[in-house]
Formats: sequence, structure tokens, C-alpha cells
Amino acid sequence: MSLSLRDQLLQAGLINEKQAKQAGKHQGQQRREQAKNPAAAAAEQQRIAAHKAAEAAKAARDAELNRQQQEKAQQKERRAQVKQLVEQHRLPPVAGEDLFNFVDGKRIRRIPVNAQMRERFGRGELAIVRSDGRYHVVPLAIGERIRERDEHSFVAIPGADKSAAVDENDPYKDFVVPDDLMW
Repeated sequence: MSLSLRDQLLQAGLINEKQAKQAGKHQGQQRREQAKNPAAAAAEQQRIAAHKAAEAAKAARDAELNRQQQEKAQQKERRAQVKQLVEQHRLPPVAGEDLFNFVDGKRIRRIPVNAQMRERFGRGELAIVRSDGRYHVVPLAIGERIRERDEHSFVAIPGADKSAAVDENDPYKDFVVPDDLMW
């Protein structure tokens, strides 16, 4: 026959007889108090339930904060990747009065270009990206990689709009205006 936990602890020498009697006495007092005052027992149950609910809410809040921190770290890592791609692959800046206009959001911006860059813009081989508050010209493949990492850093692919849907009712659809038109 198996011994009770109390007897097993006594045999193992983990507690002495005095401690075993005291624990039994304490359990008896708890049972009598619960029998006398069921409202106190119910209040204790409610307190325990409220404590568990508070712990669950804290765990959920901690998980949300942890998720937000991970998201911020990922954004920071993507920004660093974008910056590195731009630094490694941007075309050297050109000094001159020949400016290329492009749209960024609702504003028209301009960057200096040379004839070769203007041709490549017309063919859709170059892209314009934003990094550290400045605009840079990069090859189209690099621009697409930047777009994958951060949509807000990618500005435009000049010359790629030519294949846009043409309205069949437009009377001027056969008259194409070139992008490199100089006034």
C-alpha cells in the first residue's frame, strides 16, 4: 500500500513530526474557515481569478510590446539595407544645368542629369530613389530591390509610364509627346 505524501516526506527526512503536525493543523483551520464563511471562500476564488486575468493581460501586453520592438528592429534593418544598396549602386552625381523633372508624391522635383542618363531614363533603365532626404539615381534592378525592402524609399521609374493604358476615345492618342522635349 502506498504511503501518503506526509508519510513519504517524514520517511525521507525532509520534514520532522512537528512540521507535519503544524501543516495538518493549518489545513484543518483552512477547511473550517471555508465551511464557516463561504463568502470569504468565494472572495478568495474571485481574487485568484482576478490575479490570473491580470497576469494574462500583462502577458498579452508584453507580447504586443515585444512584437512592436521586433517590427521596429526589422524596419531599422531594412532602412540600413536600402542605404547600403544606394551607397553601393548609385550613379555618380552630375553637375550641370540640364535638369530632369519627376514627380514625388504631389510635388515635382528635379535632379541634374547628362545626355546619357536622359537616354537611359527614356528607355526605363534607371530608377530614382530617396535616401537620407536626398534623391539618387540607381539602375532599375537595384531600384526594384529597394522597392521590395522599403516602398517609401522608391520614387519613380521615369520612362516606364509610356506603356500606360491608352484611352481609345482620345483624339490625340496617335500624337506621342517625347519625354526629352526641351523648351
